[in-house]
Amino acid sequence: MIIEAGPKTCHWGYFDATLDAVATVASGAEVTMNSVSGGPDVLPKSGFHIPPELLAIHETGIPKVPGHILTGPVAVDGAMPGDVLQVDILDVGFRQDWGYNVIRPLVGTLPQDFDETRKVIIPLDRDKNEATMPWGLQLPLAPFFGVMAVAPPRAWGRISTIEPRAHGGNLDNKELVAGTTLYLPIHTEGALFSCGDGHGAQGDGEVCVTAIETALQGRFRLTVRRDLDITYPEAETPTHVITMGMHPDLDVCVEIALRRMIDVVSKRAGISRAEAYMLCSLAGDLRITQTVNREKGVHMMMAKSHID
Repeated sequence: MIIEAGPKTCHWGYFDATLDAVATVASGAEVTMNSVSGGPDVLPKSGFHIPPELLAIHETGIPKVPGHILTGPVAVDGAMPGDVLQVDILDVGFRQDWGYNVIRPLVGTLPQDFDETRKVIIPLDRDKNEATMPWGLQLPLAPFFGVMAVAPPRAWGRISTIEPRAHGGNLDNKELVAGTTLYLPIHTEGALFSCGDGHGAQGDGEVCVTAIETALQGRFRLTVRRDLDITYPEAETPTHVITMGMHPDLDVCVEIALRRMIDVVSKRAGISRAEAYMLCSLAGDLRITQTVNREKGVHMMMAKSHID
């Protein structure tokens, strides 16, 4: 199944558990989802491919508050609150030959340091898997979706896509490339999975508030899991397990990610929490995910070879 981006299949700037699903798939099914990104102000003048569905979305009206254009939501048969959605990221590819980066006053990690808006169009060479920076650097590409989420709890109402939270959302975790798996706790019937905020490349931190923002196609396998005790986003790469922490205070982010990794290590390795805490100190890596989404992010990585 392919979910095209467009006015009828995208929601812009918000999550809401009352959104109608644009499609329904069986647990364990694969779904391909096309995304677009950005408002009219970031479009290139000429010489690049602009997905026509992005222009169609713009014609329906621009939100008054910032947020991401997300494709979905896709419902998964049988998913219920308390279950976990396993999102296997099977493939991520580019849908256009350019991306953009924006610096704006009063936002980002250094909100007071840059007092003029700066917008840059960045050419993408999909064959070479490189971006050409304005000063000539050929930057390797590593595409991933900044936003992957299930619907938030119904009691939260309509919320912004900017802050990452317990339902996932704007995680901006550059580890979540093709070949990795994301686990999201389900809060509403059907799970209601959405994705967007395509990134061509991003550093840990995403410090100026944008990465190489671009349109991506993702192929996912969506599986309902009832055998996992996961109440907060977690992930796995082929070699590592990843726990996450989101909070306005980076110190609290660290504590959340670390406590969750202690739980993971203790259970998977069959050792005490004190022993897991020690192993986290000796072999775990804390990394800053992003520092710009009001709710900041930290993730911790542990090699599977140490605990399985």
